[in-house]
Amino acid sequence: MFYHLLKYVLLGPLLRLVFRPRIEGLEHVPSSGAAIVAGNHLSFSDHFLMPAILKRRITFLAKAEYFTGPGIKGRLTAFFFRSAGQIPVDRSGKDAGQAAIREGLGVLGKGELLGIYPEGTRSHDGRLYKGKVGVAVMALKAGVPVIPCAMIGTFEAQPPGKVLPRIHPVVIRFGRPLDFSRYAGLEDEKAILRAVTDEIMYTILSLSEQEYVDQYAAVAKVEDAERKAAQKRRLPRMPLN
Repeated sequence: MFYHLLKYVLLGPLLRLVFRPRIEGLEHVPSSGAAIVAGNHLSFSDHFLMPAILKRRITFLAKAEYFTGPGIKGRLTAFFFRSAGQIPVDRSGKDAGQAAIREGLGVLGKGELLGIYPEGTRSHDGRLYKGKVGVAVMALKAGVPVIPCAMIGTFEAQPPGKVLPRIHPVVIRFGRPLDFSRYAGLEDEKAILRAVTDEIMYTILSLSEQEYVDQYAAVAKVEDAERKAAQKRRLPRMPLN
């Protein structure tokens, strides 16, 4: 109930009014049946804009930190994500990926839409990073199509660290469904999973026209932070008067 209240009364109309997103290829999203919508992830706003424009309900696998934050802000965020039907996924530990796959397959098993960001985290610099193979595992195990999606302009509207988004043109572009039925039964083959994931990411890249980096986003974030910290340490200190 709260999901539909947000979508049609509280949040959806406001997002459409403020951002006026241009939607392309919405006809590629099936009107019924299970499917995975795999997109790039540029901004916190992505969580709200895509569900607002889809005709069907979509469930995202959301990081567990959204459900465990401290204070009033944390409780409100957790309430929002739970009420909107989003599923918390613990991304720490060796079993984190398997837990996410189980949750995703549960959504697909009910004939619903599952939203996933194959990069695993938001891009910190607006570029597209290497996809994790969990999306391929779910697509092959569930035998469902993957609809690629590109969010364009959301990084400029709400880059990392910015609490309130600014008004900026946004385009949400869907591509033709990708059919991987030719790989049925091969979900345990690492080479196949990598090939499927790379095809998905290449299609997203074609839609978004981002710069691609053949590296996982989480690793790139750490390296970038370390590089900036090292540069800061090397800066000469000004003499005190």
